[in-house]
Amino acid sequence: AGVGAGWLERGGCKVIANIRGGGEYGPKWHQMALKENRYKCFEDVEGVAQDLIRSKLTSREKLACIGGSNGGLLVGNLITRPIGSSLFGAAVCQVPLLDMKRYSQLLAGASWMGEYGNPETSDWKFLRKHSPYHLLRHDILGKSELGDDGVLGEPTKSTNPDWKCPKTLFTTSTRDDRVHPGHARKMVAALLEEAGAGLAPEVQYWENTEGGHGGAADNSQRAFMWALTYNFLAKELGLEEKKK
Repeated sequence: AGVGAGWLERGGCKVIANIRGGGEYGPKWHQMALKENRYKCFEDVEGVAQDLIRSKLTSREKLACIGGSNGGLLVGNLITRPIGSSLFGAAVCQVPLLDMKRYSQLLAGASWMGEYGNPETSDWKFLRKHSPYHLLRHDILGKSELGDDGVLGEPTKSTNPDWKCPKTLFTTSTRDDRVHPGHARKMVAALLEEAGAGLAPEVQYWENTEGGHGGAADNSQRAFMWALTYNFLAKELGLEEKKK
């Protein structure tokens, strides 16, 4: 009902991408994007977006991505990857995992190491490649990074000098007992304070003080959260709403 009244009835469209790593087609489909193969789910969404644009069903300026929790990790990668960030005009990143170096030390994170890998082992080599916080600060912005020896390295040149962040709304909950709100907080801080308006022209942040991992404690809060989300997308994508 939420997406119907909040988005579809206003003239928006919704595309569901059944990407590798999901459970739509059974265990093997899910296992295709575990640990070092996590990048495959990012590539699948990029492929769907490219096809939508190539087919002239939409354009970058009218296309957004949205995801929460594990899907927030997906969105975090899409807005920092060279291809993904060039495909979307806007994004909504909900209760996300974004710092894959520290995720296992926060709240329920340790229980997901079978899915993502253990950042305290050699798994960090592939986790680093899809940790949005590190992609942003160190690869894109060239900030100094701690090495395996604990020594702070030198600043580096950007690996994507043409990068520009899609207009993004981050949502989280102070009382999230699964994914720590620190993931969203530190990502937003890096975008606002380090990337700045030149590279990240529109970054919005909403943190509910209640609600747990769902981001809302009751139907009223849930309705507010989704109204906020769809109004953000309508504004940033220039949705021409249907006349009633």
